[in-house]
Amino acid sequence: MSIDMTGRSASGIASDLRERIERGELAPGTLLPSVRAVAADLGVNRNTVVAAYRQLAQAGLVEARGRGGTRVADRTTVAQEGYAPDTVLRDVGTGNPDPALIPDPTAALVRSTRPVLYGEPVIDPGLEAWAREWMADQLPHDDLRITVTSGASDAIERLLAQALQRDDAVALEDPCFLSALHTVRTGGYRAVPVAVDAEGMTVDGLRAALEAGVRAVIVTPRAHNPTGASLSAERAAALRDVLAAHPYVLVIEDDHFSLLSRAPLHSVIGAAQRRWARIRSMSKFLGPDTCLAVTASDPDTADGLAVRLTPGTTWVSHILQRMTLALVTDGEVRAGIERAAAHYADRNAAFARALTERGLPVTPGDGLNLWVPLPVPAASVRVELMRRGWLVREGDPFFLSPATGSFLRLTVHDLDDATAGTLADDVAAAAGTKRSGARGGRIEA
Repeated sequence: MSIDMTGRSASGIASDLRERIERGELAPGTLLPSVRAVAADLGVNRNTVVAAYRQLAQAGLVEARGRGGTRVADRTTVAQEGYAPDTVLRDVGTGNPDPALIPDPTAALVRSTRPVLYGEPVIDPGLEAWAREWMADQLPHDDLRITVTSGASDAIERLLAQALQRDDAVALEDPCFLSALHTVRTGGYRAVPVAVDAEGMTVDGLRAALEAGVRAVIVTPRAHNPTGASLSAERAAALRDVLAAHPYVLVIEDDHFSLLSRAPLHSVIGAAQRRWARIRSMSKFLGPDTCLAVTASDPDTADGLAVRLTPGTTWVSHILQRMTLALVTDGEVRAGIERAAAHYADRNAAFARALTERGLPVTPGDGLNLWVPLPVPAASVRVELMRRGWLVREGDPFFLSPATGSFLRLTVHDLDDATAGTLADDVAAAAGTKRSGARGGRIEA
């Protein structure tokens, strides 16, 4: 087929095609002209067309199918965290914290209402002082700067935007946290998968990604989402050694579970690193609606972030900042966060034992979820569990490359013993495993 295009650069060709896709002129499944044909029609180099098609693929607008050509992608709903809308099923794939364990912000909010005017510092001095001490753990850099953003995803988007150009490569864990994957793709960057095992990001995977020319690396030091893996001290040291040969690659450490984590922090940010950032979000322990994250980074990266956070338009509310400070420095709130951390760990461990007793060996990691390996395709398990009244999340959407196994990611910490026992029975039945030694019904923490 022939498509009328006027662009001559990769971005111009991509823009022409994007406009036609968004207008509906090119329907899902439409086969685009071959690279050779477009290059001949426009009188441009074939590499220019390849780059244009790659931009569209990174934005999720087209799919490259090898000999099947490049087709307009189906506009299916992109997987996101949170509750599924419009379902009567019991949703155990949400990835949410337990609302009963999120502290009441009312008293802290009352103390946080001093008016702030244009021209004042964008970061509350009290929060900055507290965050500087909190964020410095294992950072071998004395000249760290503190930045406050509207959550971890906002921080990652701005960090990449101030350091990278469109089509630059970013190393992501595989499987990967959905929000990070979406941020990279919508920013027009190339996601390079790095395998994750029981100790976190793999050394060989990182080395290969760096050799492939990635300009940034996003790593979760503990409570990796979805697997729950945390870096061991030995693994973190090995990753630091690999990164030391690439001091100007931006290393982003997303310590999203921080105060709730049961695993010690082992950082990948070494003394040789010149471009680095550590992000800690408040969403898991103060609630997703807090929408606040703290970033510690080197001065140059902090200056780039400051440009992206123009005072007077996009600073994070000082009311929110002071409320956050009041909560995280309150002894009763911190004790409640510690109880929440123990609750998540205990409930996940109990459910992992229940599945193991039913013939599905599961090792609980750190975090809000359980990563459950399956002996059969996850899609068939999902369908059977729907028949039994459950809505679960398959592992496939978390993978950048073809999945190396079949998995479910379950959020079970808010189930009572009886309900959790029923779910464990149903998952085992759907997976076709034996219930050797299982008692059935309730589980015990």
